[in-house]
Amino acid sequence: MNIAVLASPESWYLRDLRRAAGAAHTIIQATYRDLAAGCGGIPAKGVIVSTPGVLHEFDALLVRTMPPGSLEQVVFRMDALAQLSQIVPVVNPPRALEAAVDKYLCSARLTAAGIPTPRTWVAQTTEQALHGFDAFAESGSVLKPLFGSEGRGITLLTDRALAERAFALVSQHGGVIYQQEFLPHGDCDYRVLVIGEMTWTIRRRHASDWRTNISRGAVAEACRVPDEWIQLARRA
Repeated sequence: MNIAVLASPESWYLRDLRRAAGAAHTIIQATYRDLAAGCGGIPAKGVIVSTPGVLHEFDALLVRTMPPGSLEQVVFRMDALAQLSQIVPVVNPPRALEAAVDKYLCSARLTAAGIPTPRTWVAQTTEQALHGFDAFAESGSVLKPLFGSEGRGITLLTDRALAERAFALVSQHGGVIYQQEFLPHGDCDYRVLVIGEMTWTIRRRHASDWRTNISRGAVAEACRVPDEWIQLARRA
């Protein structure tokens, strides 16, 4: 199979996908900034074009990440992936990506489905954001960018004056102030990956940072988790 992967060219996961593919499959890297789409035959009828070529000519497209971008860029990327998914398999599907990329939408859907999730407060002004900070004051408030991954831009706020300054900065730059209550977790967290009927579980540890992202120096190890955690991941 010829598989295109939307990923950073220097990423470890691109190297590992190529290792896993071996000689059986061809893995070609594509970049979000190179995405383009045509309608009405310019440059090609309804297909998405990228550095490796016309993406609908591949057997599948793997979407490994969604890098930061402006609202217009993110919306266009999602629209382009939705267009492409009508022609070739896109993994994960654009509708699933939409919920995963947008933290507020993800939190709202998990809550609506009765799946436990940290208390969340989203606002656009400093005054509104402080309402959430006060509600989370006992444990602390985790400020996160609405779009983002790998621990970028995440801050734990415990001082009200510093929180007010942080909220004002986000608001002044046209951002949305997304907060969740801080849940103490020692030095680790757990991840359950669900693919079809199969699951894989890891524990991520970081001895010197409450953020357990691998990109921030955390170490991942395979582990076993309770069956109820597996079922919770399937529900999610």
